[in-house]
Amino acid sequence: MYNLKSRDKAVNWHPYTQMKTADDAIPIIRGKGVYLYDNEGKKYIDAVSSWWVTLHGHAHPYIAEQVFQQLNTLEQVIFAGFTHEPAIQLSENLLQLLPENQQKVFYSDNGSTAVEVALKMCIQYAYNQEKAKTKIIAFKDAYHGDTFGAMSVSGRSAWTQPFGEMLFEVIFIDTPDSQNMDALQSQIAHIADEIACFIYEPLIQGAAGMLMHSAEDLSELMKFCRSKGIIMIQDEVFTGFGRTGKLFAADHLTEQPDIMCFSKGLTGGTMPMGITTCSQEIFNAFLSDDKYKTLFHGHSFTANPLACTAALASMELLLKQETLSSIDRIRVQHSDFSKILAEHPNVENVRQTGTILAFEYKTDQNTSYFNEIGKRLYDEFLQRGIIMRPLGNVMYLVPPYCITSEELDFIYQNILEVLNLFRK
Repeated sequence: MYNLKSRDKAVNWHPYTQMKTADDAIPIIRGKGVYLYDNEGKKYIDAVSSWWVTLHGHAHPYIAEQVFQQLNTLEQVIFAGFTHEPAIQLSENLLQLLPENQQKVFYSDNGSTAVEVALKMCIQYAYNQEKAKTKIIAFKDAYHGDTFGAMSVSGRSAWTQPFGEMLFEVIFIDTPDSQNMDALQSQIAHIADEIACFIYEPLIQGAAGMLMHSAEDLSELMKFCRSKGIIMIQDEVFTGFGRTGKLFAADHLTEQPDIMCFSKGLTGGTMPMGITTCSQEIFNAFLSDDKYKTLFHGHSFTANPLACTAALASMELLLKQETLSSIDRIRVQHSDFSKILAEHPNVENVRQTGTILAFEYKTDQNTSYFNEIGKRLYDEFLQRGIIMRPLGNVMYLVPPYCITSEELDFIYQNILEVLNLFRK
């Protein structure tokens, strides 16, 4: 039985869970498919895939069985001087799905560390070649994680303010569009010889409020960076594994990144894992008899066999025609519902990419993650048995791929009811 008296010991600090008390935390005791169940038997549709990680639904029996078998075979081994079949197979399977220039895999344990590894690769890539390249460019309002390197390449905000001058300097640029492309290229060209890398979230800036930009504009900017010899890090921690309607955001683009980062849906939401892939050219800069050219980065649970097995099982499910058809069905349903939302008087800026649908609740307050309407909306949906976590006044849907048409319609209907309930 869940110990209610101890629940305040394990609560993430978050605006919707006030730090001074955890009395509102809901004890979840099990999950099945798109639903989570609390200790009183109430069920909730997980409309945000538990922070965008759960691809195939909760407690998926196939993933669970594969992990169970692996647990009885090999649960962990140091990944230095040793290797194992799940890690080898996962590397091979993943690289087959990525742009052809992605040739090598580096294992870590979450999205932030996947980004940290990528940044260190780029900086040391220049260092190993005795090139003075230390500047980094990133998009304004970016979010790449909560470790110090990942925070440094993320937009400056309330989240990073306490650490202020401890973060390293980054040059932040606007996301590309047809109006600012020339200005962006000019800005980059002036310092191209000093740039170690350009890191970006492709197509969707999730934590910034599901801000979206076009594949055509990003491809054009990437092509320009390629012409200037700038290494590109594509952060697909959120967008990877079907979220954009294709397997990866890279599949929408005409240019290839040099380095890619993955986590979140990598294991189907089963357990933490991070992967950073890179081109042969990047790898070659570290391939040397000189030990000082080594990328000195490692984790105790690097390439954990259980996590690799979960990722293999999740990827197998992802590639099934049933899942691919479901992704397309969700995309079409979102598109149809977005037309209804666009006509609602309390809604503005409806936008969609693949299985991700976002819009803003009109409010007199500034658009902000801390907008008080977010808490009101969150609570109302919880009462209705739906888990949605608005980013302030930005509402969005990122459902598991196992969600049915009827369950999506149930969410849509409740969204309209809540919008009418909160009508000004």
